[in-house]
Amino acid sequence: ETRVSVLGHIQRGGTPSAFDRVLATRLGVAAADYAVAGETGVMAAVRGLEIVPVPMEEACATIRGVPEDLFDTARTFFE
Repeated sequence: ETRVSVLGHIQRGGTPSAFDRVLATRLGVAAADYAVAGETGVMAAVRGLEIVPVPMEEACATIRGVPEDLFDTARTFFE
């Protein structure tokens, strides 16, 4: 049996849901469309319900951390 995983699930563990698989497909299609259109230096990102191109400079400008309270909540499940 061959299993296909979404990167986030490899990092977090667990089986991807149908939503995860559809989202991964949408992001991949958008990234390919950007490349075909010659739109370089961007990544496909989710904003609201839309997939949009985001300049790499913007995407990498800051480090986005996990809020401490959410991290504490998650920690209770893995200790």
